[in-house]
Amino acid sequence: MATSFTNFSYERFMRNMGQNLEPSVRYHLSKVYACLTATCAAATVGSIIHLQGIWQAGLLSALISLGLVLGLVFTPDNGKNFNLRLGLLLGFGAFSGHSLGLLLEQVIFINPAIVVTALVGTTTIFTCLSAAAVLAKRGSYLFLGGILMSTLSAMFLISLGNLLFRSYFVHELNLYLGLAVMSGFVLFDTQMIMEKHRMGSNDCIAHSLDLFYDVISIFRRLLIILTQKEQNNERKKKKN
Repeated sequence: MATSFTNFSYERFMRNMGQNLEPSVRYHLSKVYACLTATCAAATVGSIIHLQGIWQAGLLSALISLGLVLGLVFTPDNGKNFNLRLGLLLGFGAFSGHSLGLLLEQVIFINPAIVVTALVGTTTIFTCLSAAAVLAKRGSYLFLGGILMSTLSAMFLISLGNLLFRSYFVHELNLYLGLAVMSGFVLFDTQMIMEKHRMGSNDCIAHSLDLFYDVISIFRRLLIILTQKEQNNERKKKKN
C-alpha cells in the first residue's frame, strides 16, 4: 500500500514537472542542482578539515571565501571559463564550510545530534520549497523578491540598533524571521532561475551560488535555534 502510494506520488510529481517545465528548463535545473550538490559537498569537506584540526583559520577562511565569491562575481560567464568558475564556486563552498567550523565545534560539544537534525531540517525545507516553486504556476512566487529584500534590510538595521540595546527578544526575532526569509528566498530564487534561463541565461554556476546562499543560511540558523533550545532544556533540568 505504502509502495503504491509512493510510486503514485512520484509519477504524479514527474508528470506535473513535465507539464510545467520545458525540456531546456529541466535540463538547466539539473545542472544547477548538480553544481549545488557539489558545492555543498565541498562545504562539508571544509567543515571536516576544521573539525579534524587539520587547518583552523577562523576569520581568515571567511575572508578567503569572500575573495572567492568576488572573483566569481567579477568573472562573468563567457561560455569558455566554466571550469574556472566552477573551481571558484567549489572553493567558496569549501571555505564557507570551513568558516562554519567554530560554530559546529560549539554545537557538537553541546549535543552532536543537533548537527544531524539541522542537516535533515535544511534538506527537508529546501527540497519541499524547491519542489513547490518548480510545480507552481509560472512566476507565482516572484512577487516575494521585494518583500524579502525589504525584510532583510529592516532586519539588518534592527540588528545594528540591537548592538546597543542587547535585547534578547530582538535577537530571537531576527533569528526566526531570518529563517523564514531565507526559506522564502528558496521559492523566489528557484523561480527566478527558471525565468532567467527562459530569457537566455545559462549560467548554472551563478544560479547554484544563489541557492547555496539560501541553503547555508538556513542551516546556520537551524543550528543556532536548535542549540539554544537544547541549552534551555538543560537549564530547566538543572532547576528541577
